[in-house]
Amino acid sequence: MGPLSKYIGCMLGSALGDAIGELAFQYPAWDRLNREISERAVLRYTDDTAMAIGLAESIIHVGGIDQQHLGDTFRLNFEREPWRGYASGPPTIFFRVSQYRMSYVESAKELFGGSGSLGNGAAMRVAPIGLFYNHSEEDLYEHAARSASVTHAHPVGMDGAALQARAVALAVKLNPAALFPADDFIQKLVEFARSEEMRDKLKLMRVLLSRDLGPVEAASRLGKSVAVHESLPFALYSFIRNPESFNECLKCAVLHGGDRDTLGAMACAVSGAYLGENAIPEIWKGKLENRDLIEGLARQLAEQRLRLTAGH
Repeated sequence: MGPLSKYIGCMLGSALGDAIGELAFQYPAWDRLNREISERAVLRYTDDTAMAIGLAESIIHVGGIDQQHLGDTFRLNFEREPWRGYASGPPTIFFRVSQYRMSYVESAKELFGGSGSLGNGAAMRVAPIGLFYNHSEEDLYEHAARSASVTHAHPVGMDGAALQARAVALAVKLNPAALFPADDFIQKLVEFARSEEMRDKLKLMRVLLSRDLGPVEAASRLGKSVAVHESLPFALYSFIRNPESFNECLKCAVLHGGDRDTLGAMACAVSGAYLGENAIPEIWKGKLENRDLIEGLARQLAEQRLRLTAGH
């Protein structure tokens, strides 16, 4: 399997996890949810995917992370489609930047009494960073954190985004035809974490998986809220418990309550990066809103990364 299939799988997988996770709020049982997916002409994504698109667009345009350009891209996309389901944080930041000529990072730092957001809004969109910077752990963390701080300036919020990017980067390089190296995958994430909150939850995730505890208990103990340290670990659990099946990963992520669309986006970005695009049901891909745009961005990320690698 070539890397392009994994890039496309990651981007389409994340968007489908988001779109189907959003439907799961209304249809939390799989039989009914699956029937709804079949009956829908279009699977519509939320702000999770809209911001992942913006991140990919900005990376491609400037060849990396430029925080001002990234923030402007997010803001313009929000102004075109404010109905995507944005939480209050990004619109507040966009308003302050436009009214008071602040930088995006300065505005983000003022949220929540000056602590910045530790929500999962940076992790949900960060998959393009994991694809573009999968060659270097140090670069990956730096650029993921910089991309996060445009809206999520809390250290835990940035750490969560970096860890999701690391999970994508690891998955892209693994061969799905071989046995999935769960212990090594988790250990690399634990070592990559810089916040105690994320490190402790990843260690708990490892224990839960080693004891083969099911998703109901795992979701309860790991968390499934909008805080990144209370959602990303369960998203990763959903992938690691079901590495061989995109469908089972998605079902685990979105059917156990909490922030379903973002859990789906994060889990399925990693699953798609690991298994590649052919593991995703064709009927789902065919219904995904703006599939051609998302797939085109994945291709451009892969091509630009290849050119940069060849240049070195």
